[in-house]
Amino acid sequence: MSQADLFGQAGAPQPASGAAAPRPAALVAPLGDLFDAVPADWRPLTDAFRASPVGQALIARVDAARASGATIFPADVFAALHHTRRADVRVVILGQDPYHGPGQAHGLAFSVQPGVPIPPSLRNIRKEVQRDLGLPAPAHGSLMAWADRGVLLLNTVLTVEQGQAASHAGWGWEVLTDALIAAVAADPGPRVFMLWGAHAQRKLPLIEAAGASRAGDTLVLQSNHPSPLSATRGPVPFVGNGHFGAARDFWAARGHTLDWALA
Repeated sequence: MSQADLFGQAGAPQPASGAAAPRPAALVAPLGDLFDAVPADWRPLTDAFRASPVGQALIARVDAARASGATIFPADVFAALHHTRRADVRVVILGQDPYHGPGQAHGLAFSVQPGVPIPPSLRNIRKEVQRDLGLPAPAHGSLMAWADRGVLLLNTVLTVEQGQAASHAGWGWEVLTDALIAAVAADPGPRVFMLWGAHAQRKLPLIEAAGASRAGDTLVLQSNHPSPLSATRGPVPFVGNGHFGAARDFWAARGHTLDWALA
């Protein structure tokens, strides 16, 4: 199957600016074809999962749901892996599952395509970037520029049925995304993990165990989720958490620039 068939339009999933034209949001290809298109640097992890009983069951279940007429988001299930090279990961931001509204999800945690209304959690993320760093927020809600600069925007569940939040939780994606998180934590080089909310914070033991030998090169930042329900509440409100500046300073101390601009 061609890349045009995989994503519903001509052209492979290339890194692009936030102004790129949006792709169709719904999954149109068999899930196995998307596994075939994962970049080589991530393939040892995705191939091992695909060959496992859990992976085989997941693929069969997602394909069966799509074949039965369910609308599954996003079209590019592995967009986070397409846009962020494994060796280039500087920051990991963990989401839960893709947006379940039409046209919203495009495979990067918290991000939406240009032209899509900005969801409340993303609105708070943008406000915190502006408060913390003084950077202006663009009109669009795409975080693709971050992904292309080494920010791995990874949901822990990679597909969802339209209108049904967390509908694919427990289907097996968590086994793969835990393996991805552990691999990034263990890979050499500095790394920042931003864990917002209880769901993401449950990954802390996994991160600590995988990166135990290089703990001095790992910065873990935790706060409440950016959802309006929790963004201003204790114990650590998202609003005012200073995570973007802390990550920038962590990398600056190691001689590297971390650019959070989205214009």
